[in-house]
Amino acid sequence: MSSKDCSVNNIYQLEGRVPLLKAIPFGLQHILAMFVANLTPITIIAAAGGLSQAEIAVLLQNAMFIAGIATLIQLYPVWKVGSGLPIVMGVSFTFVTVLCTVASNYGYPSVVGAVLVGGLFEGTLGLLAKYWRKLIAPVVAASVVIAIGMSLFSVGARSFGGGYAEDFGSAQNLLLGTITLVVCLGWNCFARGYLKQLSVLVGLLVGYVVAILMGKVDLSVIFAGGFVSLPKLMPYKPEFHAGAILSVCIIFLVSAAETIGDTTAMVATGLNREIESKEISGSLACDGYASSLSSLVGCPPVTSFSQNVGLLAMTKVVNKFTIMTGAGCMILAGLLPPVGNFFASLPESVLGGCTIMMFGTIMTSGMQMLAKAGFNQRNVTIAALSLAVGVGFTAASEIDLWHIFPEIVQSVFSANVVAVAFVVSIILNLVLPKNMDVDKISE
Repeated sequence: MSSKDCSVNNIYQLEGRVPLLKAIPFGLQHILAMFVANLTPITIIAAAGGLSQAEIAVLLQNAMFIAGIATLIQLYPVWKVGSGLPIVMGVSFTFVTVLCTVASNYGYPSVVGAVLVGGLFEGTLGLLAKYWRKLIAPVVAASVVIAIGMSLFSVGARSFGGGYAEDFGSAQNLLLGTITLVVCLGWNCFARGYLKQLSVLVGLLVGYVVAILMGKVDLSVIFAGGFVSLPKLMPYKPEFHAGAILSVCIIFLVSAAETIGDTTAMVATGLNREIESKEISGSLACDGYASSLSSLVGCPPVTSFSQNVGLLAMTKVVNKFTIMTGAGCMILAGLLPPVGNFFASLPESVLGGCTIMMFGTIMTSGMQMLAKAGFNQRNVTIAALSLAVGVGFTAASEIDLWHIFPEIVQSVFSANVVAVAFVVSIILNLVLPKNMDVDKISE
């Protein structure tokens, strides 16, 4: 391959090689943006299942490894599994509530069994996407993407304040988040050329150094787990309970809606085109089957990470080879505990300073998609009502509009903006007349 074919300018192209030393910082930026969020759900679910700290440490290592493998499958599909797009995969927060319930009621092995079956369900649904793809009209996809952005605002704000740490909202955390955000903005304004797209990485590194100086990073844990450790296959024998499987399969449908929104937004903003059916099919198939694979190493489902979609929209760095270097870093983190411990030691407030702007980028991407679909009366009605119901019925913590419904319905919808917006937009798109645009009728 000639030096002309291998160029740093290829970072803005889907295909093509980028010099390895220049590609790694962009890939590393993606991993740092999602690393803590990839590990947190496991800690919460495993604690609900009564697992020990040693058992949780094994699962965290396995999760890093499987997220890297799933990302590679998305980038470079195996048969029809994988989209061939720069999608970064990780353990999803979407399943936390339902899997905590399953873990506490049936035990952690039942989590493994439910995820195994649910993943096969979503993967097969993805392979059959051509039969139901038309249900996801452009206005539906746009509404879901806007809802995803809105649902992440509180995640960004919590990270900015320190995540789930005891000193949440402290002056130190807020200062650390602000410093990181200012560095990101400053680098984005004053850097030139391809270096401008490294603003998140620079912000994370500066924030990490400041956090060390403030005494908020425990460097002693980095070598606490030894130097090399292979992932543990089947740490728990799966157990199967119908109730657990049914509830998890329903959440897999919600996850599928998020994946469709993430993938559509990524293609629209990063590649400036409409998504193809085979890309949606491959993305969902990877989501599902990789989740089943994740269950075999004892971990919750993996799915596309909205954080990274926001990063792609902000930087326009869509090169698959570049993202692959990040997946390689994730796999190394799963094999080499010091690498994983280093990533995991990144304070939440540093991450919040970088991601809060990225989440806003996702919502504006949805607005651009809505504008492209057209602001006719029908589309405005669908988007307005689905977002009003989605946000209003889930964000108002002082009221509970879901208490009359069965527990399974509450677990799916009561706190999930994306799920409600998806269902409402699908229903409206099916029932509203196609010719309701007043302007067209009057003409």
